[in-house]
Amino acid sequence: MKSKIFTVLKIVLSLAFGVFIIWLFYDALCADQRTQLFQAFKDANYFWVFLGVLMSWLAFMSRAYRWKFSLEPMGHKVKFWQLYHSVAIGYLVNMVFPRAGEASRAGVIAKSDGVPFQKGFGSILAERAVDASVLATIALVTFFMQSDRYEMFTTKMDEFQSGRVGCGNTVIFSILGKIVLYGVLAGVVLAVVLFVIRPSFRSKLRDFVAGIFEGLLSIFRMQKKVAYLGHTALIWLLYIGMFYVNFQAVDGMEGMGWDAIFAGFVAGAVGIVLVQGGIGLYPAFVGLTVSMYIPGVSTGIAPEALAMGWIAWTAQAVGIVVFGLISLALAKKS
Repeated sequence: MKSKIFTVLKIVLSLAFGVFIIWLFYDALCADQRTQLFQAFKDANYFWVFLGVLMSWLAFMSRAYRWKFSLEPMGHKVKFWQLYHSVAIGYLVNMVFPRAGEASRAGVIAKSDGVPFQKGFGSILAERAVDASVLATIALVTFFMQSDRYEMFTTKMDEFQSGRVGCGNTVIFSILGKIVLYGVLAGVVLAVVLFVIRPSFRSKLRDFVAGIFEGLLSIFRMQKKVAYLGHTALIWLLYIGMFYVNFQAVDGMEGMGWDAIFAGFVAGAVGIVLVQGGIGLYPAFVGLTVSMYIPGVSTGIAPEALAMGWIAWTAQAVGIVVFGLISLALAKKS
């Protein structure tokens, strides 16, 4: 009972924080900026948005096909469409329940095809390790692409933490900046303390690491390593493409360079990690980051950049919900 209450509280608090972020950034806009924001939504070219959703679907398919390669060395041949449905369902579950999508993916094929949960989950953890390495590489490349922007980035962070965002000072931004900063530090300290004083936590951590290594070993044992890596590259190219097309959808954003695109992409990824589903924080981080690259916007957040962030997030969310619900109806149950 306590675990269920804790799960519900995590979901409610996460969603509440996301809604709070939405209100916060909207409240910080001037009256004319709010008008520009809604105008940007009205004038957006939704052909590009639809193209982004299509890329999202192709990424789901590529991810499902890649999964086959890590399951086969463990003696399990699962049909492609069942793997696809489990991937889509996993993304849908992750929109609501923090970090539960991986377990639901493994659970779907365990029930439908008899793949032991531990093996399926280990292969998914291996995927996450590979994808985390790719994202870290993208972030590193992005960092070196921003050599002329370090000072402006520092200024933006100072604005965020001191409350100088939008029209005048917004004290709550200062509080929010400190919550994010100290929250991350508190999480690290708590993890260290639990590791020292709680044997059960150490055991879970060891099992988690062991699961990653077990899944990683399946990658080295597979016969189609090149195909696995090829699909990994395709997935991330599609992710970047999904983000890129949203720049084409919003007036005034079409000519942004790849330094802005990569910086916004990484900022959005951070927003998704910090808040469940990225609600509120994804468009806020994308808007703040991309605003640095818009001529004449030295402080605050540009309405068109915020609109672009919202369009990108909404397109992803709608795609995940639609594809996930369809797969929930079509997936083989047993």
